[in-house]
Amino acid sequence: MSDPVPPRADSAPPIPPTSPPLHSASTPPASRTTFVPAVVLPALLVLGALLVFCGVYPQRAEVFFSGAQTWVVGHFDWFYTAVVTVFLVFLVLVASSRYGDIRLGPDDAVPDFSFISWTAMLFAAGMGIGLMYFGVGEPLQHFLKPPTQIGGTPAAAREAMQVTFFHWGFHAWAVYGTMGLVLAYFGFRYNLPLTMRSGLYPLLKERINGPMGHAVDAFALVGTIAGIATTLGYGALQLSAGLATLTSWDTSTAGFRIAIIVVVVALAGLSAVSGLDKGVRRLSELNLSLSFILLGFVLIAGPTVFLFQALSENIGGYLSQLVNMSLRTFAYEPTRDPGWFGGWTILYWAWWISWSPFVGMFIARISRGRTIRQFVVGVLLVPTAFNLVWMTVFGNGAIWIDTHMAQGALAQTVGNVDALLFRFFDYLPFTRAVSWLAIVLIGVFFVTSADSGAFVVDSIASRGNPRSPVWQRLFWAAVLGVTAVVLLLAGGLKALQAMTLVAALPVAVIMLALCYGLWRGLAADVAHSAQDLSPATNFWSGQHWLRRLEQIVHQSTRSDVLKYLRATVLPAMEQVATELRKRGVEAVVHSEEVPDGTLRLTIPDPLMRDFVYGVKVQPRAVPVFLVREAAQETERSQVYEPITFFADGRPGYDIQYLRPEELIVDILRHYERYRSVTADERTQLLNRAPGHTDTL
Repeated sequence: MSDPVPPRADSAPPIPPTSPPLHSASTPPASRTTFVPAVVLPALLVLGALLVFCGVYPQRAEVFFSGAQTWVVGHFDWFYTAVVTVFLVFLVLVASSRYGDIRLGPDDAVPDFSFISWTAMLFAAGMGIGLMYFGVGEPLQHFLKPPTQIGGTPAAAREAMQVTFFHWGFHAWAVYGTMGLVLAYFGFRYNLPLTMRSGLYPLLKERINGPMGHAVDAFALVGTIAGIATTLGYGALQLSAGLATLTSWDTSTAGFRIAIIVVVVALAGLSAVSGLDKGVRRLSELNLSLSFILLGFVLIAGPTVFLFQALSENIGGYLSQLVNMSLRTFAYEPTRDPGWFGGWTILYWAWWISWSPFVGMFIARISRGRTIRQFVVGVLLVPTAFNLVWMTVFGNGAIWIDTHMAQGALAQTVGNVDALLFRFFDYLPFTRAVSWLAIVLIGVFFVTSADSGAFVVDSIASRGNPRSPVWQRLFWAAVLGVTAVVLLLAGGLKALQAMTLVAALPVAVIMLALCYGLWRGLAADVAHSAQDLSPATNFWSGQHWLRRLEQIVHQSTRSDVLKYLRATVLPAMEQVATELRKRGVEAVVHSEEVPDGTLRLTIPDPLMRDFVYGVKVQPRAVPVFLVREAAQETERSQVYEPITFFADGRPGYDIQYLRPEELIVDILRHYERYRSVTADERTQLLNRAPGHTDTL
């Protein structure tokens, strides 16, 4: 029996789970570009330089990146270990604290999806090419060459499943959950774009719109493209290996693998051009259905009783050793293979971190309206539970077959991870049918991941603009395909894997800053909500009641509300701003946003959250009073209302009945509360400041 070496930087990397596509069918695309040049141009320059380096000098690139990987693992393995554990602890603390009741959106927001639909999408986010590629390969390789035990023994099997669970369990989804929670909170609570820079708002304030914010998004753009392109490349290797097993085709050529990538990117482009949510949603549902069919078949056709027993023991071993594995760096007890820790655990942590903008944005978009506690519990438990079941069925199934049926023959092919899944199917009934099912499943995963990847990349490049034209997604789909093809031709996938490990280091530092920014935002949220205000219409005196009656019975159009913003709200805001400036307080009225249906009065604060009193045009469906109206399939008519909004995400209210002097009173009431809250926060900052004395 051979003793294969597990995949490290010189072999196949862990591939993060892919997610369903992220479409926004409700918003019509714009006809112009929405690119942010300060983000896109540097990212394309870095990516282009990387491709040229790997394509023209593949040997030098491999030596350079391998050396960089060795240096990072040798000096910062402890940091990766600690930071991923910090993310897990941070999420648990936030969910169990009073902040867990805060909604990802206004206080009156309701979830966009039912609990069952949301859970199903989290299932879909928790699986993908990674589980197909490593479901058999990782447990079997750990079984043959575990970190501390003797290979091929029952103790090795137990340790193999523990470390596999560790790599695909709570820690992986803590990374994704941290990024997703930051994006969802600042995106839906602060109305900021769904990009990484938004999470730094409590720290940088308006500077997130400058070079520092551009640099953060550009770095996220490069890392996401690199991760998705690498996944496409390795997925092409697995598809070609599966087709070679089932057909007489020569799939080992670079041309065949490139053709696979081209077809996948073309299908993803067709999905983007169609712009139909239903078609891609059906592909995602097909993914889910085929995955459960494949999982159920292996469970029934394999050693069923043993797999149920193993699942129970695997979960118990994983939970009992969770704290120990979370902080283990093998400082006192080196692994049997010196490269195991860096080639497996550290490489996994780097992959999860580099992919966090991709998966984090998906789970953020589907979680609007849920409380933080619901978000954390769902994100940590649902995908992790599925991953653990999948790894037990395929991993323990492969180990059992190798030791009881194959007599070590399966282990002899473990070095070829690309074809290992199909070698595993040779020992199950209906081998060809199951293999074709796996190929179809991998192919559909490819299309959905490429399409959603292009969407996420375009969202980062456009700073979350929902009106991006379709051609931009086609452009990014082409960039993903070209990147994968060039690296596959040049043999640069290994170098890119090492580059990802290095690049994840500063991303991890940024994510720590995001955690701190989120905590500050949550603390300010609680402080602001502690002092409640009644709706502005509560202090209406009853004057001008005829005018108000006319407004009540009249169904306002969008143009009516825009006219109200210009004629009533804007003068009131300008009066307040003028008086504030006379008293030395900077105040800005953003009247240029009125054509877009928004008007804001902003009072900047370099230390605290800015004061914002805004009014936006918001449509509301006209109530249906008759049964025959409810039965009609046509869209119900809409009425438009001027609704207030604030920087802290509190729910707004309709102000269409207020006159200028009443609006001024409403603005001053909110500003008075803002001054009261920020005064308390400043006192806390001063008390924490170095050298503070009572004389301050």
